[in-house]
Amino acid sequence: MTLGQRFARVTTDVVVRVPGAWRLFRGRMAAQFDSLAPEWDRTRVSPERLVALRAALEAFPDPPARVLDLGTGTGAAARTAAALWPDAEVVGVDVSRGMIAEARRLAPSERVRYEVGDSSALPFETASFDAVILNNMIPFFDEVARVVKPGGHAAIAYSMGERTPIYVPLARLRAELGKRGFADFREFSTGPGLSLLAHRAEAS
Repeated sequence: MTLGQRFARVTTDVVVRVPGAWRLFRGRMAAQFDSLAPEWDRTRVSPERLVALRAALEAFPDPPARVLDLGTGTGAAARTAAALWPDAEVVGVDVSRGMIAEARRLAPSERVRYEVGDSSALPFETASFDAVILNNMIPFFDEVARVVKPGGHAAIAYSMGERTPIYVPLARLRAELGKRGFADFREFSTGPGLSLLAHRAEAS
């Protein structure tokens, strides 16, 4: 791993254990991705990097109406969701202003929009999305659970499996999401990539 990739792995490991520690890492992570934004889509994004996520998205039982892509970067995952579900409204959020600028430049239509935001404290109402997706992103489990509607889904993917700099083992994802009302987990292994699809229980 490069120095930047090692920093991303350390940040992920610490923040998953202690979410409040994110405030110590947020500025440097945002600056790191700001610096990479101009070349990110050309050098870091390829169809292979989206295979694991797409496997989870294609397993949705019904097309979602409103989708949130956390850690959207230059918007590749959000664009994938928009292409797969042509009637869905898709919102991408990233803490990096540089990444959001690139995502907006590449946006295919007004149906896909991008906002600068912190995934640990999202600017959205509770239960406002049918689906939340994360591709190579640190999961802030409380916020994922808060914004997903009852009956909705969360899809989390790591394009290079355990070698992904930002990576959380699927067993940990299941455990954390399970504590927050998710169940019916489905796992996917596609080449080196791994992904998880979780369903949030309907309100009783």
